[in-house]
Amino acid sequence: MNDKQLADWLVVCAVSGLGPVQIQQFLQNMSLAELRQALTTSFKHIPESSRPKRQFKLNPQRVDQALTWLEADDSHHILTFDDHLYPPLLKEIDSAPFLLFVKGNVVSLSIPSVAIVGSRDATPTGLKHSYEFAQQLVERGIVVSSGLAAGVDGAAHSGALAASNDQECKTIAVLGTGVDVVYPKRHQKLYHDIQLQGCVVSEFWPDTQPYAGNFPKRNRIISGLSLGTVVIEASRRSGSLITARLANEQGREVFALPGSVLSHQSQGCHDLIKSGAKLVDCVDDVLEELPSIYQFHLEEIKSRHNICQEVDLDLPFPKLLASVGYEATAIDAIVEHSGATIDQVLEQLLELELQGWISAVPGGYVKLKRS
Repeated sequence: MNDKQLADWLVVCAVSGLGPVQIQQFLQNMSLAELRQALTTSFKHIPESSRPKRQFKLNPQRVDQALTWLEADDSHHILTFDDHLYPPLLKEIDSAPFLLFVKGNVVSLSIPSVAIVGSRDATPTGLKHSYEFAQQLVERGIVVSSGLAAGVDGAAHSGALAASNDQECKTIAVLGTGVDVVYPKRHQKLYHDIQLQGCVVSEFWPDTQPYAGNFPKRNRIISGLSLGTVVIEASRRSGSLITARLANEQGREVFALPGSVLSHQSQGCHDLIKSGAKLVDCVDDVLEELPSIYQFHLEEIKSRHNICQEVDLDLPFPKLLASVGYEATAIDAIVEHSGATIDQVLEQLLELELQGWISAVPGGYVKLKRS
C-alpha cells in the first residue's frame, strides 16, 4: 500500500459521524479516492438526490497525529482494510474496522488465534484456569487473544507469555482505548511485554482515552480475530458474554468453562452451555473443535517440538486430597473426612499447597486441579 492510499483511508476514517457500515455503503458505488474527494467537497459534485442527508466533519488534525504516531517508532503500524497484512479472519466479519493501529509484531494478527475472556473480578481459581489455558494453547502453537482487562484477560495474556516454547507470536491484546493508552494502569508492564511477543491493537485513534462505550465495541475484534472464544467465569451481566454472542454471530466456536452452581461468577458460563456453547474443562476440548485446516498446522507444531501427553504422577496424600473440594472446604470438614489428626492435616495441606494442588481461600481450601 502506498502513501496516497494510506492518506485516503485516514482522511475517510477520520470523518466524524462516518462509521464502517456507511463507508462500506459508499464504497459500493465509488472508489476510495472518489469517496475522499466527495467528503472534502461536501459531495457537491454528486447529484443532490444521491447526497447523504447529514453533514460530515473532516478531522485533518487527527490524520496528522496518526501519521506522526506511525513515524515515531518502527514497531508502530497502521493497517487498512485492503492491506495484505490485515487479519484475514477479521476481514470476514460484518462491520470490520477499516483501520487498525498496531504496536509490536504485526505478523501476530495473521496467525489464527483463540480468544480467552471472562470476569474482571475473577476468583483465584478463575485466574488460574485462564493462565493455564492460555499457556497450554500457546505451547500447542496457537496465539491467544484477549482484551487486557483486569481479571481473566490479564491472566490469559500472562499465561500466554509464560509458555515454554520458542513461538515468536504468543498473544494479542485488543484495546478499548487508543493503542498508546494503557488501561488499566496496573497492566503497564504487561502491555509492554505483550509487544515483545505479540502485539497490541486498537481501532481507536492514538491518544483515545478510556470510554465505557468503546469496550463492548472492541469485543467484535477479539472474537473476529479468533477461531473460537473461551469464556472463563462470567456473571449474567458480564461483558464477556457480548464477546461470546458476537463470536456465535460470526460463525466462530464458543466454549465455556463450567463452575459451581452456587457461584454467580459461573452463571453466565452455564447459560452459554445451555444455549449450545461447548463445555470444556481442558485445552484438548478446545483443540478438537478447531477447523481442520488449522489442525494440520497444530500437528506440525506438535511434531516439531515433540509435544507428548502428560505423564500421570503419583498423587501426594490421596486421601487428604480427596477431602478437599473444588469449592471452599473448611479445615474441620477435611479433618473429619480424611480421618487424620489436625497436625497431620495442617502439615499435608501445606505440602499440597506448595505443590500447587490446592490453595488457601477464605473459609478453608479449594482444589486447583483434578486428581
